[in-house]
Amino acid sequence: MKKLLFLFALVFSIEGAAQSNSDHNFEISKNLDIFNSLYKELDTYYVDTLSAEKNINNALLYMLNQLDPYTQYYAENKTQELKQLTTGKYAGIGSVISFLKKARRCIIEEPYEGMPAALSGLRSGDILLSINGKDYGEAEKGKESEYSNRVSESLRGDAGTHFELKVKRYGVEKPLTFRLTRRTITMPSVQFYTMVNDSVGYALLTGFTEQTTHELQMAFAALKQKGMRRFIFDLRGNGGGLLDQAVNVVGLFVPRGKEVVRMKGKLKEVNSIFKTKNEPADLTMPMVVLTDNGTASSAEITSGALQDYDRAVIIGQRTYGKGLVQQPRQLPYKTILKLTTSKYYIPSGRCIQAYNYKNGQPQHLPDSLSKVFHTANGRPVRDGGGITPDIVTVPDSLPSLFTYLSSSDALRNYCSNYQNHHRSIARPSTFSLSDQEYNDFQQFLKKENFTYDTQSKAALNILRSIAAAEGYERMAKDELNALEKKLSHNFAYDFDYWRKDIKSLVESELVTRYYYQKGVVEYNLRNDKDFKLALKVLCDDAHYHQLLAPKKY
Repeated sequence: MKKLLFLFALVFSIEGAAQSNSDHNFEISKNLDIFNSLYKELDTYYVDTLSAEKNINNALLYMLNQLDPYTQYYAENKTQELKQLTTGKYAGIGSVISFLKKARRCIIEEPYEGMPAALSGLRSGDILLSINGKDYGEAEKGKESEYSNRVSESLRGDAGTHFELKVKRYGVEKPLTFRLTRRTITMPSVQFYTMVNDSVGYALLTGFTEQTTHELQMAFAALKQKGMRRFIFDLRGNGGGLLDQAVNVVGLFVPRGKEVVRMKGKLKEVNSIFKTKNEPADLTMPMVVLTDNGTASSAEITSGALQDYDRAVIIGQRTYGKGLVQQPRQLPYKTILKLTTSKYYIPSGRCIQAYNYKNGQPQHLPDSLSKVFHTANGRPVRDGGGITPDIVTVPDSLPSLFTYLSSSDALRNYCSNYQNHHRSIARPSTFSLSDQEYNDFQQFLKKENFTYDTQSKAALNILRSIAAAEGYERMAKDELNALEKKLSHNFAYDFDYWRKDIKSLVESELVTRYYYQKGVVEYNLRNDKDFKLALKVLCDDAHYHQLLAPKKY
């Protein structure tokens, strides 16, 4: 009887599954048919001629945006972007290009060290006028993105090809012409490494591309040769990249054959376990890994695995929470769909994926709702999105003045003007603006008509709106006006009160101009609180080992 009941249950289960699958397939067919018929009706009867490419692309993008931020569609003319993301290579001049609203043109934002743009003499702030005599013209309003893409594409091409680029430079009357030769641009993953003192080494890793493990291995070996006995591994702002490189990077510091990450998805074929497979570079050297909310994907796997094996102390802010795995799928007409197929789970068993997204930002579960897992030493760690450091730090809060200033034409023009009058500056480790130069900077901003709003004024405007909605605006008008006068920004006061931070902002911008990214990393370490904390923890053996020790209950 039991066997008979079991067979009935099995049959009903199979029939139910088949019915469910049939219903699902019918819903797909039905809705695709509706979409196809709807678009045909639109195309036939709508009052204006429709662009199929534009409208259907918009429909595709909207649909993908409802899923997660990483499932993306690449049209035929965008597939090179995907290749560049995974390899870190492209052919061009080696510079970030951005759009300047005031000029309605693109500018050289940041030339990369040793690349054609920098070697030719192009500088940050140079306005792009023409290529090979063909004027770019000014961007139409509403089409800034298309304009920027067109300019960017014109600068790329086959390695070894030549062209002339005409630019307008701040403070220089006549346009300047530069002859450039495109080359394959390979961005290093190890942006900067150095000995901090006689025993502590430091390395900044900015991505995970094809050469990441090799670059880090070489940097680590060079630091050991210089006497490194403790290591600060900086993964802040590292958005991730190739999974195999994350596994290999972890393999530099943990034994061969250790699990680093496993992928779990809807289909069995996407489920995989990745283990370290090479001999490690070092198994015992004390390590601190620095993280922030820009540490994502492969960088989270790396920091999380090192935490799970108690191989490093993690210091900084909670990481982003990107635990989703993407795979490219070839579509018709040379288009590509990069879609999420599974999730990442690190050695302790926890998933690093944030539970939700809001306005493109991850939403982490509070500790009260997350699950507890344990490291190799038995230390409790939690899921809920991202990696929570062993020592959590809080980033400094700065006023809105810094947002206005850092993105202003005035700061860019000051740096360009400074560069016109100074062939060189001191090394990043010692460079500093003099008091007179800081005063000159303030006067320059005034001449440039630099303006900014304070956060307190923004809050006051919200209060005015609420008062108006509740009918109190007329009654409180005099008090609100008086408060507005008191809260209006005072240029002299603000630039004196925030002097140290503003000087650091300007100095870092100038250091970038003269010493590129390596230089600005070196400069920023001078005032980096998390870096200094890492140094303190590493140099206190008792505290370091206490942080990694099993917890008593």
